[in-house]
Amino acid sequence: MDRRALFVGIAVLTLLTGGCRSDSEQGMEAGAGGGGKEQKLRIAVIPKGTSHEFWKSVHYGAQQAADELGNVEIIWRGPVVESDTGSQIEVVKSMITLGVDGIALAPNQKGGLVDAVSEAIDEGIPVVIFDSGLAPGPQIVSYVATDNYRGGQLAADALAKAIGEEGNVILLRYLAGSESTEQREQGFLDGIKKYPNIKVVSADQRGGDNATASKEKVTQLLQLYGQDLDGIFAVCEPNANGTLEALRNAGLNGKVEFIAFDPSDALIEGLKDGSCAGIVLQDPVQMGYLSVKTLVEAIGGKEAPPFISTGEYLATQENMNEPRIAELLRPPTLE
Repeated sequence: MDRRALFVGIAVLTLLTGGCRSDSEQGMEAGAGGGGKEQKLRIAVIPKGTSHEFWKSVHYGAQQAADELGNVEIIWRGPVVESDTGSQIEVVKSMITLGVDGIALAPNQKGGLVDAVSEAIDEGIPVVIFDSGLAPGPQIVSYVATDNYRGGQLAADALAKAIGEEGNVILLRYLAGSESTEQREQGFLDGIKKYPNIKVVSADQRGGDNATASKEKVTQLLQLYGQDLDGIFAVCEPNANGTLEALRNAGLNGKVEFIAFDPSDALIEGLKDGSCAGIVLQDPVQMGYLSVKTLVEAIGGKEAPPFISTGEYLATQENMNEPRIAELLRPPTLE
């Protein structure tokens, strides 16, 4: 073999062996040379659903935290509707397969997501639960949420005040197994016991996960109790939207006092015109922000408290234009 052919063979061999280095080896070499960029942490943020305005505000807060931290990429993925537990489980499993660095999850069924969360943790992926609690078992980093029980008590006091502390009221429930709304329901029922002249005439009916189903359910309840009904509490945005529409269709808006939980354009208008006596508010932006920040800090070795509260508030016609309440009535969103 002549010398020219030998040099060509050595060059080809060098290229081949260089190309066989792992990505991590090449990344380490780049970092050692000072020219490599820090690899971003991939944080999956998985809401109960993606269609309601509340979750779009959570997304905004999560991205706000990522932008502030600088080394974080948000992967936002979840089921369209909040009742689709099977799809949410599949999203969690897909994030495990993807090998994300952490998961922030709002379980739409407190028991149904336990195995998927346990699987993530077993694979070394830390998990923060937000908005709605998970059944006991997995060793999560923290739970970031509204104090939903207290939110239910705020609703009870607001409804009692609106009806003069006497009369018949209805509690419209959400979906079985949703920890956040179950806490609101229990907080309301416990809170209303303080008022001996208020009777809860219905507390076992569920509005479902959309406004149409809630409107139909409330229409049925109004046919049963409407003539003697003084108030109603709906525990989440879709239920409240359906309740407001049913009351208006029956000509009972402003006559049957109504407390909602979470705002929408329709409910804010109802607050203005007296169709809605109050809206219990959360801080979804802060919820998304703190979920991501807490998770990233945990990845860095910082211990988090078991529960992080993001606050709960009551909007009324009287205070709805105050800066903080106005901000929470229309929090920024990210599509």
